[in-house]
Amino acid sequence: MRLIIPFAASGGADTFTRLLTEPLGQAFGQPFVVENRPGGGGVIGTDAVARATDGHTLMMLTVTHTANETLMPNRPYVLMRDFAPVACLNRTYQVLAVNADFPARNVAELIALAKARPGTLDYASSGPGTPYHIAFEVFSHAAGIQVQHLPFRLSGDARNAIAGGTVPMMFDGIGTMMPLIQSGRVRALATTGPVRSSLMPDIPTVAETVPGYEQVGFNGVMAPASTPPALVQRLNREINRILGTDTIKAAFARLGAEMAPMSVAEYDTLLRTDIERRREWIRLAGIQPQ
Repeated sequence: MRLIIPFAASGGADTFTRLLTEPLGQAFGQPFVVENRPGGGGVIGTDAVARATDGHTLMMLTVTHTANETLMPNRPYVLMRDFAPVACLNRTYQVLAVNADFPARNVAELIALAKARPGTLDYASSGPGTPYHIAFEVFSHAAGIQVQHLPFRLSGDARNAIAGGTVPMMFDGIGTMMPLIQSGRVRALATTGPVRSSLMPDIPTVAETVPGYEQVGFNGVMAPASTPPALVQRLNREINRILGTDTIKAAFARLGAEMAPMSVAEYDTLLRTDIERRREWIRLAGIQPQ
């Protein structure tokens, strides 16, 4: 079985996928091989999976996919037509991180600084339409500030820019930004969940300063629409079982993810709801489809 990740090997989706491969291989009695196919904001690898007809190809999904349903109207596939939902893995939240030398010490100070210097502060992301881009644009809209977007090709490049002081700030996954926070090269100002993260309980949420703000992501497994329903259901059962093991629970917790096992039908509903939610966020943020 191939598990294709349509993103580079440095992000959270890659880490979560690789945690599953060994227990899935044991459950099915065959290896699950991870293959990274980045490019085109996730479209290149996703299209390759949509076209797969071997019955042995799966894909790791992130909320970039649900955002792309609005942002990329000319993509060669339609998510809920060309794919079968298999299993949701987790819910993830982000952290608003700044370079260690950035003068703002909290969200209120960042907003005040941005209002005093409109259009002069930059923020990084791993590319247009990614969850980190949308998170900052929605934040800017809610806070009433003007900032400039500096997209990078990879999340790792954006993180390095923050740590090196090339760009002052970005939203990023809690688990992936944590090593830089712990090293003191960046500072965490706030997290994007409805409550404070158990990984950094002393860090406030954005909503404590900007009421109502929340950004949640999730990871899940998809299959080409032609995949036999019996295989989809078996994969769902096995993945949900694996998510209930202590080893996976602990590993996901270290990465700042909340377990989110659900049925195929529940996962289908989550995807359709998220497509509409991100369409509204994209509209509010003024991000133009490509």
